[in-house]
Amino acid sequence: MNAWACTGRPSTSRGRNTSAIVVGGGIAGATTALALRRQGLSVRLIDAWEPGHAGAASGGEHRILRSSHGADEFYTQMSRQARIEWLELGEQTGQEIFVQAGSVMLAREGHTAWEDASRDSLSKLGIPHFTVSPEELAIRLPVLDPTGIAYGLWEPEAGFLYAARGTIAAISQFKREGGTVERGLVTTDGAERPLLNGTPLSADVIVMACGAWMGDLFPRSLRRLLDVVRQNVVMVAPPAGDVRYDHTHFPTWIDHGNGAYGIPAAGGHGFKAVLVWHELSIDLEREDRTVDATSVARTRRYLSRRFPGLDDRPITATAVGQIANTADTHFIIDHHPQHADLMLVAGDSGHLYKHGPTIGRYIADVATHRQQTDNRFVLKERHRPELAKRPQ
Repeated sequence: MNAWACTGRPSTSRGRNTSAIVVGGGIAGATTALALRRQGLSVRLIDAWEPGHAGAASGGEHRILRSSHGADEFYTQMSRQARIEWLELGEQTGQEIFVQAGSVMLAREGHTAWEDASRDSLSKLGIPHFTVSPEELAIRLPVLDPTGIAYGLWEPEAGFLYAARGTIAAISQFKREGGTVERGLVTTDGAERPLLNGTPLSADVIVMACGAWMGDLFPRSLRRLLDVVRQNVVMVAPPAGDVRYDHTHFPTWIDHGNGAYGIPAAGGHGFKAVLVWHELSIDLEREDRTVDATSVARTRRYLSRRFPGLDDRPITATAVGQIANTADTHFIIDHHPQHADLMLVAGDSGHLYKHGPTIGRYIADVATHRQQTDNRFVLKERHRPELAKRPQ
């Protein structure tokens, strides 16, 4: 067992499981289904839409993969292990899923606690990294204005994942290994038991991993614990012929001081910039997935300060995702309080995707009682921690 998984105590077996149903075809559901299948179970994966669809939180173009998680060594090790497993999935499916572009965390002057703690964790665990002064940042990344930055924490073996491609690859591999995928509408009854097109689901293990919809499916158990917000994404075109914004020359980046992060131009897509605004709520069933003018204006203001060369560049694409935040940003991975065969996976909090195949194995082990879930993932009331301890 990997070191990061040892914090959950092994659980007493409740008998041999032979069948499983996983509801939700995002990255958590897809990798959990694959892991359960590799345990030898007969597994059905059910989703209301096709894999990688535009409305899914696991859809879209790409996600950052880095190991920096402040002082939290659990997530640091999990994401490091996930990097290996993403590469393996790419080899198995013949897809480029992970791109090693590197990643740099921009520590703001006077507010470097999270990056300081990340640096200590990376050093302790032997994960490659180095720090870069503002002066060196200006040389390494001449398109970035380092004003207000104390230093950059650089992970050369980090990068980004092609998100929809990775989700589809996991489902394709699941099918290749004997799993079945089907379309259908899953709801719940008054006792929070899942129903497929009105008929109760039945299996030794049932895993519900429906992303931002989990609160509506489990109003009594989960709704109060989840805050579903809108995440607006803007991509702009770098200047013609200028490769300095490309993934071959620029890393992924996280600018905590400005609540921003982004991914360099890659795969035919523009330079991606995302500003985190937790107050942007979303109606999952009624709102269009279009970025509003205010968010565009905020993004442009940020780009004009940090990436002045992109100040007036045209927007090539926008996207809207949804994030189900928990107060402490830890996931919920636990059995339903009334139904022992029912596993709940919720609260992606914007940082689940990177853990992909590794978190899928973890969920599968908890679902089949091979181990107990870690205390951070238990279904319980949550409290907002200090930024230095947060995994975002």
